[in-house]
Amino acid sequence: MTDADPDKVDLRSEIPRFKEATPPPEFGDFVENMRRLQDLAVSIDAPDEVYAEAKARTAELIDLLAPHEAREGKGPANRSMQLPGRGSLLMPPWKVEKFDEESVVARGILRRYHLGGGGVAHGGVLPLIFDDNFGMVVYAAKRPISRTAYLHVNYRKVTPLNVPLVIEGRVDRVDGRKTFITSRLTEEDGTLLADGEGLMLQLLPGQP
Repeated sequence: MTDADPDKVDLRSEIPRFKEATPPPEFGDFVENMRRLQDLAVSIDAPDEVYAEAKARTAELIDLLAPHEAREGKGPANRSMQLPGRGSLLMPPWKVEKFDEESVVARGILRRYHLGGGGVAHGGVLPLIFDDNFGMVVYAAKRPISRTAYLHVNYRKVTPLNVPLVIEGRVDRVDGRKTFITSRLTEEDGTLLADGEGLMLQLLPGQP
């Protein structure tokens, strides 16, 4: 696995630039199992003895994993580009299929864990998807590493679960330190679910 070097700084910013990881063979399946646990944790209705046993087993899992907790940028989570969601449980399990200066396109589904109500995705999940897309657009366009200064999402239709979805973002315009980005979230047939716009702002030297 390729580790990040926290002492090396990307020349475009003061933010450490972490390298892409090559995860161990079992890591992808481990993350998928954890995603399934998340789905179950928000959907089960079990007797108390089941919760008690699950609590004990998760405590054992915590004891197994805790000695291996690593600093930001060292573990494979969020750095494994070949895995859905880059191997991060925070991110929905989507995979990037286009990454260049023209646009960034990712494809995936939202699961039971992302349920809001009425069988559709929680509205708060969508800004996360857009914000992640904006960050990748900035990097793919070779703009300076930036933080999100403004993000707006227009909800055009409810977003279904367990249906293939696509997000595509691109640079709209550039003004000095400012990169303006637009993105569209659709179903595979092009049905528009939401669109967003954002302002990514290059940090000044020394800004976190």
